[in-house]
Amino acid sequence: MGTKDLKVLITGISGFAGSHLAEYCLSKDVEVFGTIRWRSRMENIDHIKDELHLLDCDIRDASSVSSVLAEVKPNYIFHLAAQSFVPTSWKAPAETLTTNIIGEVDIFEAVRELKLDTRIQLACSSEEYGMVYESEIPIKETNPLRPLSPYGVSKVAQDLLGYQYHQSYGMHIVRTRAFNHEGPRRGEVFVVSNFAKQIAMIEKGLCEPVIKVGNLESFRDFTDVRDVAKAYWLALEKGEPGDVYNIASGRTVKIKDMLNMLLEMSSVKVEIKKDASRMRPSDVPILLGDSTKFREKTGWQPEIPFEKIVEDTLNYWREKI
Repeated sequence: MGTKDLKVLITGISGFAGSHLAEYCLSKDVEVFGTIRWRSRMENIDHIKDELHLLDCDIRDASSVSSVLAEVKPNYIFHLAAQSFVPTSWKAPAETLTTNIIGEVDIFEAVRELKLDTRIQLACSSEEYGMVYESEIPIKETNPLRPLSPYGVSKVAQDLLGYQYHQSYGMHIVRTRAFNHEGPRRGEVFVVSNFAKQIAMIEKGLCEPVIKVGNLESFRDFTDVRDVAKAYWLALEKGEPGDVYNIASGRTVKIKDMLNMLLEMSSVKVEIKKDASRMRPSDVPILLGDSTKFREKTGWQPEIPFEKIVEDTLNYWREKI
């Protein structure tokens, strides 16, 4: 089947990764469908919404999911809709587990009952690894999963359900564990975007020159969201059904160094203040992914350097504020 005839469904299309994936899919000249909820914020896809088919759907409502899939009959499903913010999962663990686990089961069951020949990509997460020991770095897909947040637990469940449905029913499901991905349109609750927004606000004189921070000592593996969107596509085009792949840059940046990089891109002088509300009950000290398996299977390479991720995020907030 040529890409011209492909129907792609992205759950959570109005989100950060969903909007970039939608752009990438449009560049492939496929028909792009996306699920939204009545309260979805549409600003991420406003510039392309005339090219998309948007459908109201709450993934926690099985009949809603089933009717959307019966209508679209997609060839590819990219399942991105989730409660994806780790700190929120401490405050709302039950909602996080329900949305992320039941929402996915609803999709699987609908595909199964409708007997659709659909490839499904699951946007799982490096947060599944959680407590990683120094001897285990860089982290391979075979590493034990020791999640340290309700969000991490929900992603482990999503991941293993994908494996189980592939094994039990032969469904074409590919699981990807993406490490931190950043870039323009990233929600302001996430660390790079949050610091960039605070700096942009200070530059405009909209708040005092104080940057509130949480733990600056952790190390993260950052990939640009535009490179991750390409990886998601390749996962369905070339990934092995039932298998799992890390998507990572393979290098770490200390959160403190990322903040310094942002500050160097600005002329503002700031005071850095620790904010107790930004500290987590348990934090993962280092996340460094080994994506050799995925690179060898698909030929994927991250192309956008970290400096550009940071700069583009800062410029996004400068234009937005």
